[in-house]
Order: sequence, then structure tokens, then C-alpha cells
Amino acid sequence: MTRAGSSTSLQRLREIRDNLKGNDGKNNTMHEQMKAAAAAAAAATAVTATVALFLLSALCSSAPVRAGLPWDAVSLLSFKEEADHDNRLLYTLNHTYHYCSWQGVKCAQGRVVRLVLNSMGLRGPFPPHTLAKLDQLRVLSLRNNSLYGPIPDLSPLTNLKSLFLDRNTFSGPFPSSLLLLHRLTTLSLSHNNLSDHLPPQLPLLPRLVALLLDSNNFSGPLPSLNQTSLKLLNVSNNNLSGPVPVTPTLAKLSPLSFSHNPSLCGEILHIQCPRSPFFASSSAPLSQSEQSQSQGIVVVSPSTTKTKRHKKTAFLLALLLALLLLFAFALSLLSFVRRRKAKTAVLSDSPVPVPAAVAREVKVRKMEEAHRSGKLVFCCGEVQQYTLEMLMRASAELLGRGSVGTTYKAVMDSRLIVTVKRLDGGKSESEGADGEVFERHMELVGRLRHPNLVPLRAYFQAKGERLVIYDYQPNGSLFNLLHGSRSARAKPLHWTSCLKIAEDVAHGLAYIHQVSSLIHGNLKSSNVLLGVDFEACITDYCLAFFADPSFPEDTDSAAYKAPEARKPSRRVTSKSDVYSFGVLLLELLTGKHPSQHPFLAPRDLQDWVRAMRDDDGSEDNRLEMLTEVASICSATSPEQRPAMWQVLKMIQEIKDSVTVEDAALTGLS
Repeated sequence: MTRAGSSTSLQRLREIRDNLKGNDGKNNTMHEQMKAAAAAAAAATAVTATVALFLLSALCSSAPVRAGLPWDAVSLLSFKEEADHDNRLLYTLNHTYHYCSWQGVKCAQGRVVRLVLNSMGLRGPFPPHTLAKLDQLRVLSLRNNSLYGPIPDLSPLTNLKSLFLDRNTFSGPFPSSLLLLHRLTTLSLSHNNLSDHLPPQLPLLPRLVALLLDSNNFSGPLPSLNQTSLKLLNVSNNNLSGPVPVTPTLAKLSPLSFSHNPSLCGEILHIQCPRSPFFASSSAPLSQSEQSQSQGIVVVSPSTTKTKRHKKTAFLLALLLALLLLFAFALSLLSFVRRRKAKTAVLSDSPVPVPAAVAREVKVRKMEEAHRSGKLVFCCGEVQQYTLEMLMRASAELLGRGSVGTTYKAVMDSRLIVTVKRLDGGKSESEGADGEVFERHMELVGRLRHPNLVPLRAYFQAKGERLVIYDYQPNGSLFNLLHGSRSARAKPLHWTSCLKIAEDVAHGLAYIHQVSSLIHGNLKSSNVLLGVDFEACITDYCLAFFADPSFPEDTDSAAYKAPEARKPSRRVTSKSDVYSFGVLLLELLTGKHPSQHPFLAPRDLQDWVRAMRDDDGSEDNRLEMLTEVASICSATSPEQRPAMWQVLKMIQEIKDSVTVEDAALTGLS
């Protein structure tokens, strides 16, 4: 009862007492009647209490009585009500409520830390809001029972280390709540009826030692599991498809771990994946969500008829390419002879040559020869690790398509994996994007080196064909991390993860703006990839210059664009990147795609972010600071937005203040 309620009740009792005092001398007979009534009421109360005790003793074995019980006992009895239809668990209450001595229960300091109910003949659903309240639980094992239905939200079990739910008949998708159990070392869901895609966020369980998902109905790609702790994996007897990711962790496992998935392929299984030539014509564009959904997997699984047609097409294209290269070689040879004659004439007439000019001319000539002869140009002094021919022989898997071009994952015979982007036609020569402009632009982009930029290793140009080669990032995109599979609603990331990713992206953008006059021009969650250590790395930077203006931009990507970038003139600046960063930061905080963001005033924006996260409110102050940064960055006017280095400084100050607060709290405790 609240204080206000207690005060009102006391006042009412005093009024009744005063009224009784005023009438006391006037009516003694009434007093005697009240005494008799009180005696009768006491007798009735005694009878009621006797009946209640009788009913309690009769029903305590089948229906839990929660009044006065510890929460852990209530959770266990609530679970028994729904999941034990045949009354196999003999959980009864004695006078001291020794629930810690119940079968399968182990306690520490009066709290349940271990619950093992294997092969108990349990039959029924796994009820929500029951065992999830055992927040000190370390081990939960319900294996080999007859539990059915979806697996409930278990995210409150933050101390859970081992979870065994195998050999039941659970159904539905992989429970996304398990991705929040960062202390989990063993997860066994095998021999159930679980279905749909495995979440790409599985690599975010850093302490996982054993992952058993065999004998279910999971489909789609296998996530890029790369936890160094992972020693035991079994995904056999499912419907997984596409290549098994070549990560150091998965490469050490036996092929039996992936057996009986007819559509899996890749070098780990010694099964060739379908090839997709880089120079094939692009089909209809994918939306951003479709690009990210296909991140790292083969999205085309051709039939026998289509395979034959593709082979014929590939042969014709290869023949055509050979003819073009031969023609380009002849032209380059003729150009070389003419330039050499011209240079000889100039040098003979000039008594004092200019070394810098000559050196630049030689460099430009070599670059032109490389382009026209169809050779790869490696950036920033990179050692040539492969040739164009080796790249063309690689196993190519389609990752996605966009306004700039088509992206592939290429696995070479040497096991080197790279990402290849084939640029589309782009701007015409009349707009200034001819071969020389492409070469100068890519030379500038190739010099950019930062831990939060995916390195650009090489590029290629010949007769309208342009390829850009990056390092391959094994852990997918930020889009996949935030939004997961389409069948499961992923929760927003913890605010500390938001802060780390925001700082990484801000570092990369600030570096581009400070060391060059370039801009990213196409920042979005699908263009932020996760590196080996799950650091955020920006990709596709500075390529928007070659975007085809006739390409129909999907609404998903348009939501990141600054107002000035949406105009026909498209006068984009570094402040346009700042706007996109602000939109991306809101996407991080809420888990909502920018196409779902409302247009709100800053104060209302704070309320919306809190509503989308549905947190306990303990981190509101820190979230407000990050939301304020996002609001400042996404101002409508470019002049009102800060520079990217200022944004980075704001984020670092938030990080420092949080570190100081945490240190102070640690000292107090």
C-alpha cells in the first residue's frame, strides 16, 4: 500500500472511531449487539480458515500456492503447472518450503543455480515467464522429454552457461533471445523440429564451446562461425545451403559436422559450389535488405538446364573477352610506339629535361598500358598475389547488387578469399568519368588505409569493364547484425555495442574527410561490415562517384540520403556523410530501419528511442547522449551539422564519461 493510500485509510479509521465514541453513551444496546455480531464473525472466520487449510492440504501437490513463497519456488511450480501434464515432478511444499531439495534442483545461497530434468517424461509446452525468472541459473537441461511448441524468451538468464533442450519436439525458428546470453558455453537444440534460417549473429556468442543443432529443419546459409573457443559443432541432418564459410574455426572441423545437408558446398566439404562469372550481365537490382540478406551466400542455385545455358554463355563471353584483349593489346602497342617517337622528338629539342614531368608521364603510360592490356592494378604498393586469370578461375558467389555495381565473393584456387565489385556502366565520358578519371580517382581511393576501412587492394579496367577488389570480411554486415532474418524480430543491441560500432564508423569517416577531399557518399548499414574481431569496417567508400544516375534507387537506401543529396543536382559534401551517420546511429539504437524512422523533434526523438528499446531505464542518461548526437548529425540544413571529427570527439567524450562513472561505481562497491 502506498503512503497516500495508508494516510487515507488512517483518516477514515479515525472518523469511524470518533463516530463510535459519540454514540457510545447513547446506545449501550447497540454495543451489546456489536459484540454478539463480532463473536459470530469470529466463529465464521474460524470455519473459513479450517476449510481453507483443508483445501490447501488437498491441492498443494497439484496447484502451487504462491503467497509467501520465494520467487524461485514460484517459478518452478509455474513451470510444472504447464509442462508436466502427467504429474511426473513430485514437487510438494512442506512447512519450510525446501524447494532446493526438489528433484533436479541445486541451489547456492538459497537461489536455484542448476536445474536438470532429463528423461523425466515431461509433456506440455515450455511456458514463458517461468524458468526465465531464475536469474542465477547456470545450467538448464530439459533433454529427452516431450516438450513442444516454441522455445520462450530466455534472455533474462544472463548467467546461464549451459542449455540442453535437445530430444524434444520444439518448433518454430531459432530463438533470438539466446543470442543475448553472452556467457553461454554449451548450446544443444538437436533432435527437435526447429526451422527457418540460423541467425547470422551466432558468432556474437564469444564463449561458445559446443553448438549442437543437428536433426532439425534449419535452412539457408551457415553463419560464419569463427569463435576461437568453439571446439564442437554439429549441424548435420538439416536443410542448410550454400558454401560452408572458410573460417579458421570451421576449417578445423570434420566434414561430418555438416553432413546430410544436400545443398551445402565449399572447399571444407570438397564439393564445388556453382560458379558465377564476374562479367555476366546484371539482372534487376536488389533492395538493400535483399542485398544484406544474401550477404556471404550463393543466391542462385541453377537447375541442370540453366547450368548448360550458363556454360554456353560463359564460353561465348570468354571468347569475346579474348578478342577484346587482343584488340586492346594491338592498340596499346601502337600507342606505345607513337608516344615513344613523340617523347624522343621532345627530348632531342629540349636541352634540360624535367625529371618530375618525365616520371609522371612514364607512370601514366604504364597505368594506361595496364588498363588497356587487361591487367590488375594493385594499390598503395601492394604485392601482386594473383592475376586476372586466377581471379576469373575463382569460385564466385553473388553477394548483392546496388546502384554502384554487383558484388561477389571470390575463392581462388590458392584459398585466398577476396570481395570483387563489378562496377556498372556508371557515368558516361561526357560527364567526366572516362578511363583516365577512373584511374586518378581509384589511385586516390587506394591510398586510404585505416583500421575501420575495408582495404581496397586492386582494381581493373578494360573496355568499359571495371572491377574493384577488397579484403573479404567474414562476419557479414551491420544490417544482418541489427535486423537478423526476416522471420525473427531482433532486439536492439546493448548500448555499449552501439557506442563501440558508432565510434568505429566515426573513426573511418573522419579519416576519409581529413586526409582527402573525398566523401563516402553511400553510407548505410549494409556498407558497414564486421571484421575478424567484430570491429566495424566501412566498405564501398568513395564509389558513389561512379553510380549510375539512371539506376532506380530503392527506398531502403534513399532513407539514408541527406536532403541535399536527394535533389537532381545531388550536391553532396562531407556534411552529407554526417547526415547518413546520424541516421545510422538511430538505426543502431532502435534496431529499426531508417525507412521506419519518424520525423520528430529532438525531445520527442528521445522518447521514441526509449520506447523502441524497451529497457529497464537504468541506461537512459547514456542513451540520451547518443540520441542527442544522432539528432545533431541529422539536422536538415548542412550548415547546422558538425564536422565528422567533431562527431567523433562527442562520442569519445561519452565513452570517457561512462568509463569514469563505472570506475566510481566499482570503487563504491
